Amino acid sequence: MIPPKPASRPEKVSLWRYLRLFRQDILSAQPAKLYRAWMAEFRTPFFRSYLVNQPDLVKTVLKDRPDDFPKSDRIGEGLRPLLGDSVFLTNGETWKRQRRIIDPAFEGGRLRDTFPAMWAAGQAAVARFPQGIVEVEEETSHAAADVIFRTLFSIPIEHEIAAQVFTQFRDYQRTQPILNLAAFVPLPAWVPRGHRRRTKDTARSIRALITRLTEARMTAIAEGTAPDDLATKIMTTVDPVTGQTFTTQEMVDQVAIFFLAGHETSASALAWTLYLMALYPNWQDQVAAEAGALQEAVFSEVSKLKLSRNVFREALRLYPPVPMMVRETTCPERFRDRDIPKGAQIVLSPWHQHRHERLWEDPDEFNPDRFETENGKTCLREAYMPFSAGARVCTGAGFAMVEGPLLLSMLLKAYRFELVDGEVPVPVAHLTVRSRDGIRLHVSRR
Repeated sequence: MIPPKPASRPEKVSLWRYLRLFRQDILSAQPAKLYRAWMAEFRTPFFRSYLVNQPDLVKTVLKDRPDDFPKSDRIGEGLRPLLGDSVFLTNGETWKRQRRIIDPAFEGGRLRDTFPAMWAAGQAAVARFPQGIVEVEEETSHAAADVIFRTLFSIPIEHEIAAQVFTQFRDYQRTQPILNLAAFVPLPAWVPRGHRRRTKDTARSIRALITRLTEARMTAIAEGTAPDDLATKIMTTVDPVTGQTFTTQEMVDQVAIFFLAGHETSASALAWTLYLMALYPNWQDQVAAEAGALQEAVFSEVSKLKLSRNVFREALRLYPPVPMMVRETTCPERFRDRDIPKGAQIVLSPWHQHRHERLWEDPDEFNPDRFETENGKTCLREAYMPFSAGARVCTGAGFAMVEGPLLLSMLLKAYRFELVDGEVPVPVAHLTVRSRDGIRLHVSRR
């Protein structure tokens, strides 16, 4: 049994067909050769892009010289209506200032502080999880959103504003591709960006709700009544260089990306992990047995979840929530004896690198034990980047690697997940890698 992946497009298609395919789903719009190529060049009338899989070149871009390869503004064309000038989209000194304020909230000690809120969200997910034939993406989205609101603002998903944000974001993520037309065609600032009206309206509404939460927290901080959670920590952290804190507008931008990165990506990863557990029941039973050791809401419980962590890590390899990242060259480069002009797009694809036929042993197979092999250990260091890598590695990577195995273990301790006949999920890329028609599994009490 091989976990599903999307069919690849034919080797040669017209530019306009490629753009149509890309808008529908960036994964199936790519040719099969990218699973074995070290580098591939794509030429359009407007720009050149180079997909890079070779580990040492990826290291050059992400780790060795990140300032020479800033995040491409083309990514922002599709996401800015919701994310504004969040840390996910900015570059240079603005980005460095944002990270200096945000990073302390996600240091190891703070993860320990947020663990009880994660545990509470996991208990709520177990209590809420339906039985029978269940669309699990909806349930994992609910659980991941609950984690974010409890750890960020100390409120459960049932809170009035939290519930509205969750509902509207679910609509938003299905209408917004990672890249829109403006990502391909350079447009003057006054030209409309091609966003669907529904997408823009939903983004505006979500930001208005987040603004209400942020303003209320600023008032509580001023009055000395704010809880000691992630929002309070971030909003009271002073940039050691400039001496400034985030304004309300800046904090709204950051909360938007926290919700996207911390909810949407975690929901995607957990849903695919549950599907893999149903596809491989022997692995599921082993994780459930390990989860029997979970006892109480203390951070040391995480150390008991070694198998769950490897299972979750392998699911992130096969179904990385963010399938592609785009950087831009600031000066001419030479990769693999090929001249790359200034302003070219460098595409780094966790989706292709994680399944690369010349890097991984049996790349399309699900095998959590692979990380104990020499090949697996090497690839883990050199060809594994579900959270990016280097200076721009996701600040919540450690948070996610506690949350994912914990929720997985709590759910498998309580429930058995089984395949539904005739239901095979097809991965597509919206904001994250989701199933085209959802993931339906049969859920029953253990």
